[in-house]
Amino acid sequence: MRTPINEALLRHFKDLRDGDHGHAVTREDKERVFARAVELLDPVARHALDEVNADLLLGTGEVVASGVTRSREGGLNAMWSLTWPRQRESGVQPIAVVAHFGCDFHHPHLRGNTVGDWPLNVFDETDAAGQLDTLRVIAAGDAHNLVFQESYRLMPALTASDAAGRG
Repeated sequence: MRTPINEALLRHFKDLRDGDHGHAVTREDKERVFARAVELLDPVARHALDEVNADLLLGTGEVVASGVTRSREGGLNAMWSLTWPRQRESGVQPIAVVAHFGCDFHHPHLRGNTVGDWPLNVFDETDAAGQLDTLRVIAAGDAHNLVFQESYRLMPALTASDAAGRG
């Protein structure tokens, strides 16, 4: 049985082989597929970020979604950001899940603010749910990289245990 991650890769590779994206061939049709994928991913992305908020930020964070926006270059983007007081005070980027479809891309991808690209091949609710582990890894990678850029003090789960003497 294939894992959801490998299924996503196979869909991605088939798109490249076949020259389409979810049976869409024109840019206009692919943009409609992207907008639907963002809609399907919304609850999954929020779930992955809510887990990080509960575990690492002790519920101090807030998930904000941008919806689909057009980039200056003409591509499409959607972002789910997890912000929290210490992150905002430090001036580092939030933890994020980003869906992007660059103007010269064959098909869209997922990434974080500090984590690179992963194929975005979501065409139904099952595909979206199958991306939960990928979105968890993107969010965890962002959390790791932000701590590396700034300090472990960004994470309330650590600073609260330090204050309680459980460091």
